Amino acid sequence: MPTIQPMFPLPFAFDEYPERVRLNAALRALFLAHDSDADRNPTPYTERNSALFESRFDLFGWPQPEVAELREFCLSRTLQLVQQLNGHSPDVMRRLRVNVESWFHITRRNGWFGAHNHPNASWSGVYCVDAGRPDADAADSGKLTFLNPNAVAAMHTDMGNDSLRPPFNVQHVGYILQPGQLVLFPSWLLHHVTPFVGEGERITVAFNCAFAL
Repeated sequence: MPTIQPMFPLPFAFDEYPERVRLNAALRALFLAHDSDADRNPTPYTERNSALFESRFDLFGWPQPEVAELREFCLSRTLQLVQQLNGHSPDVMRRLRVNVESWFHITRRNGWFGAHNHPNASWSGVYCVDAGRPDADAADSGKLTFLNPNAVAAMHTDMGNDSLRPPFNVQHVGYILQPGQLVLFPSWLLHHVTPFVGEGERITVAFNCAFAL
């Protein structure tokens, strides 16, 4: 019997904010109040349509207490992930400097944005403020979808590899985010969001982190 050993795993991390109902209500009101041209990202580089609003990339610098609370949650979990995966000592972690970009999306019916990654960062995250109200027949509405980086592995499929179990499968992976859920992932990984087909607003916060001593 051969010994099977995974060689190229890809780390993700997931968490949920315990007081998400209270925090998300405050964030939702704040973001909807800033759904304006003055707060819009003036230089978007990712393909999207007009039903998706993207803010400027300075969100975690806003003075509101609800933003500070979210920032603490997101960055503390990212630092814990970095320490766990790299084995950094407590002294190294205390000296780390983190450069952060952060912004929010408001997606209305049929809003989407295309495949992209996040340059000049090592770790990125998405936090769900509001999942909206997807139509009953729209199971894939607003799905955050990560493209399998081993795309060339699907150049030929047959009975020997078309049903490989994770982490060896070549299919893409998508998540219907729920309010209060945080997903952390490597910034280089290509991902996109499928069209949101529903009522209300799908509201998320995204951020990038780059680290240095």
